[in-house]
Amino acid sequence: MPWTNTVAFITGAGSGIGRALSLELARRGAQVVVADIDGEAAERVAAAAGAGARAVEVDVRDAERLRAAIEGAASGGRLDLLVNNAGIGVSGEVHEIPLAHWERILDINVRGVVHGVAAGYPIMVRQGHGHILNVASLAGLGPAPLFTPYAMTKHAVVGLSTSLRIEAAVHGVQVHVLCPSAIETPLLDSTPPADLPAVPWRPDTRRLLEAFAGPPYGVEALARETLDAVERNEGIIVRPSRARFLWRLGRWFPALVERGGLAAVERERRARR
Repeated sequence: MPWTNTVAFITGAGSGIGRALSLELARRGAQVVVADIDGEAAERVAAAAGAGARAVEVDVRDAERLRAAIEGAASGGRLDLLVNNAGIGVSGEVHEIPLAHWERILDINVRGVVHGVAAGYPIMVRQGHGHILNVASLAGLGPAPLFTPYAMTKHAVVGLSTSLRIEAAVHGVQVHVLCPSAIETPLLDSTPPADLPAVPWRPDTRRLLEAFAGPPYGVEALARETLDAVERNEGIIVRPSRARFLWRLGRWFPALVERGGLAAVERERRARR
């Protein structure tokens, strides 16, 4: 199997997509480092993944600690896969979202990815191989009204990934960006960080995403399909199949997607009243 005895480092791996990727990689024979700001959650995932996995408690906002964790994972002389997955969501009407929420989502969703790349990519350049998988979203390939801060960060991750992919190929490193539609993870029902000012109103995330992209997709199936796509060296990984349809629709008929988004926003605002 392609992942047997490889070393994989995954951020935000205590739940959701990161957890599913950790377990699937372990099943495929990889030695997985499960990294998460929640150390207990990371330990649970590492235990479920088996003897080849270990947990690391790290906040991706801390560049030096993340660098130390990644370099520690590669201490045996190799780093085969780096998954920059840690992320949060921010939703609401832009004029009501406090600046602190913008700063937090930039720190985690953008700077967290940059910190991972800055730490892991040089290792892969030196060894002459490796994969970097950055987790974005379908919201990084088109408009996502009422999720504007989130969409902004995911567009940034897509831009970073597609640009670095060309540059990294010269060094034998393959870069991929995962852009899923709604996935059945805790993010769908998450609430804003408790230490930030309250947002006056937030849409029903699950209902709105179902209106945009259909029912949430299973996270285990996403993990399997994502790793298969990495093995095929797909650059932009859009899953599930209906998400690829929506992506193409947005590229071919942007006005149609805009009208559909406007209708969904109006429905949510009526529910607010």
